[in-house]
Amino acid sequence: MNYRETIDFLYNSLPVFQNIGGAAYNGKLDKSDSLDEYLGFPHKKFMTIHVAGTNGKGSVSHMLTSILMKAGYKTGLYTSPHLYDFRERIRVNGEMISENEVVEFVKQHWGKIEEIKPSFFEMTVFMAFDHFARHNVDIAVIEVGMGGRLDSTNVITPVLSVITNIGTDHTQFLGDTKTLIAGEKAGIIKNDVPVVIGETDTETAPVFIKKAGACGSEIVFADDRYTFSGGAAYENGQKICVRRNSDGRETEYELDLAGRYQRKNILTVLTAIDILRECPDILVPEEAVKEGLRTASGSTGLYGRWQIRQRHPTVICDTAHNKEGLSETMAQLGGGKYKKLYFILGVVNDKELDGILPLFPKDAYYFFTQADIHRALDAEELYSRASAYGLRGEVVLKVSDAVAAALKKAAPDDFIYVGGSTFVVAEVTPDLFSR
Repeated sequence: MNYRETIDFLYNSLPVFQNIGGAAYNGKLDKSDSLDEYLGFPHKKFMTIHVAGTNGKGSVSHMLTSILMKAGYKTGLYTSPHLYDFRERIRVNGEMISENEVVEFVKQHWGKIEEIKPSFFEMTVFMAFDHFARHNVDIAVIEVGMGGRLDSTNVITPVLSVITNIGTDHTQFLGDTKTLIAGEKAGIIKNDVPVVIGETDTETAPVFIKKAGACGSEIVFADDRYTFSGGAAYENGQKICVRRNSDGRETEYELDLAGRYQRKNILTVLTAIDILRECPDILVPEEAVKEGLRTASGSTGLYGRWQIRQRHPTVICDTAHNKEGLSETMAQLGGGKYKKLYFILGVVNDKELDGILPLFPKDAYYFFTQADIHRALDAEELYSRASAYGLRGEVVLKVSDAVAAALKKAAPDDFIYVGGSTFVVAEVTPDLFSR
């Protein structure tokens, strides 16, 4: 099989969460443990950083990776889901795993995969670990898929655990309160391994403090150590000024990510770097931090975070899809300069619409659409539900057609926001803007 045939085969042979939802969620580590043992525990051959959280874990993972690369470390990065190419999930020094390596991994290990019957996600995690081991990475940044305690990435014992924040997402699997969700994400905290918590929350902080105490682990809250003190946007990024709380010293960083929510994420990243510097085998000079942040998106291939796809009219794609993430992006939209605002909006069918629809502005025009996946909420139903919240617009079933319709309707000084689901953003490809 060639690469395309291999990917199609995997999607059709293994349970895929983006297609079938909860039926692909194992909720146990037995298959992960079996794959790990079969492959010779590849993750034990390099250092790891484990990153969990409701929002921001992808951005934090990419920023940390970029910094470690600039510090001279051969750095692996595992993230999910991908937007345009499966290989985005597995990178070494920013380079995606090759098509041939994907094909060879499946060809070599398919017998065992058939025997164990892992989910698509479980299989990709161990493809990544095997890839990192074979390429002799020094350190790998591993993003949790969902939750933490029972996530298949949780077989690792990292040098640092990071939990960005807690919001209400995937409640059917993780619990319907922030305290329960925090308990699941706290599952990545390991004995004697320091943990950084990105945001202090009175509901969830006691959960993390208790778990860290039971594990004998140092716990640091990023917003105790650093404070955002100012910033300014530029064409494809922003300048962020950060104050160190212990002495009041301020430092300005450039970041090639334009989303204002990155102002929170950067505090988590800087705190994580502080803790990593306490490791005897890790040296990260300040120059590497500044250069790593300045080139975070470009050097690691981070897409879909307040991503500017076009100007005149401005088209922004963002993968925010839950209440907390969308609150941040809607706040940034509210401060923008434009004449009219258009949305290309689609969600998955298990989304808590009553929690997110009130966040969207009523003075915008909406193109209600659906991604080409089984889990997509029917666009007609989204239109009906959104209408009850005063959101007006029309149904355009295909994302590509919705983009074309919005571009036809918008004037040069208007603004088009594409989002609601990672899978909607994934269908907004560059060719849609060259028609």
